[in-house]
Amino acid sequence: MQSCPILDVIGTYLRRVSMKDIIGQERVKSFLLQLAASERVPHALLFLGNTGSGNLALASAFAQVLQCEKSGTGLFQADNNDLEDACGVCSACRKAAAFVHPDIHFSFPTVGTNAVSNDYIKEWRKFLGETPYSDANDWLQRLNAENKQGNITKEECNAIIKKLSLKAFEGRYKILVMWLPEYLGKEGNRLLKLIEEPPEQTIFLLAAENQDQILNTILSRCQLVKIDRLSDEEVATGLEKRLRLDPERARQIAFLAGGDFGAALAAAESAENDNAADFLDWLRKCWRGNAVELVKWTEEFAKLGRENQKQFLHYGLHFLREMMALVATGNTTLRLRPTELATAQNMAKVLDFDKIGQLIGLFNDNITFVERNANPKILFLDSSIQMNKILKGV
Repeated sequence: MQSCPILDVIGTYLRRVSMKDIIGQERVKSFLLQLAASERVPHALLFLGNTGSGNLALASAFAQVLQCEKSGTGLFQADNNDLEDACGVCSACRKAAAFVHPDIHFSFPTVGTNAVSNDYIKEWRKFLGETPYSDANDWLQRLNAENKQGNITKEECNAIIKKLSLKAFEGRYKILVMWLPEYLGKEGNRLLKLIEEPPEQTIFLLAAENQDQILNTILSRCQLVKIDRLSDEEVATGLEKRLRLDPERARQIAFLAGGDFGAALAAAESAENDNAADFLDWLRKCWRGNAVELVKWTEEFAKLGRENQKQFLHYGLHFLREMMALVATGNTTLRLRPTELATAQNMAKVLDFDKIGQLIGLFNDNITFVERNANPKILFLDSSIQMNKILKGV
């Protein structure tokens, strides 16, 4: 086999889209491999679930399976019920793994009225190569979207129609992997006829998170593949294997991630702060309500950077949700370390169910504001004041 420079450069990503290397999702992987083995693949599949659970990863890996030159030969057997996975070594697999296969097309949200996916294909390949588990906000920020909304434009739909009307260059199929068809909006009507009556050997793989935001006319033309939420154990195991994390550290991150492997990877790559101690310190300051103290805390916290601020807020949400379970049921079997559990039990004496719910709502809003680049000093000083009012019942 002749060497291909671009494939050699991206060789480290060669197995990252392989079905067998995707975190968890054994049920879905088994179904997809059986589907590929039957050679009766529906012309449109909708992978429904959070990107952090692997819907985009599964769609990309399934595209590789379908294009693999050795599929159906029995030369490579996956561990999953002895079903065939992509071989990972043929020319088609090498190109698919580097996201340069000429018959696997990608469509995704972009920024700009007339933008098309090909304008950002280099950034997209890097994004997928690093991790196919990151969310839309992470992707759009890479495009310097700031507060602009992402979309899949009319021009993108026209480009898709043109691409899929051509004959396949070298693959068994022409495949379109579309990430987040929710961003199509009404422009999705332009693709209805193509999805309903696609050219021969053409397959649509749509990776979506919110079914309610997709046109019903598109949904009715797709076979639904529901993606399971990852368990804490699967997330922790994935972190240990991929990042060689200490098992205890991986387990703590998995607790906070809530089944979102993208969020877990982001947390693992950020500085290992003691969010528990910092969060409890903030609560105490908010309870006291000393203005000078809160301003000083806010100024220091604003220096941490957006990702660390988000991780802090996610920890706060995790702690408050576990506290809510404690208050509602009295059950002390929680996803908290012993010291955290003791603190939660003490705080349950002064925080009732309603107050915890208000704090959770505030934290969810703050995560959104941080993602949209809100001024951290103003945001967290205002939040501190609101928290004081909630805690005091004002």
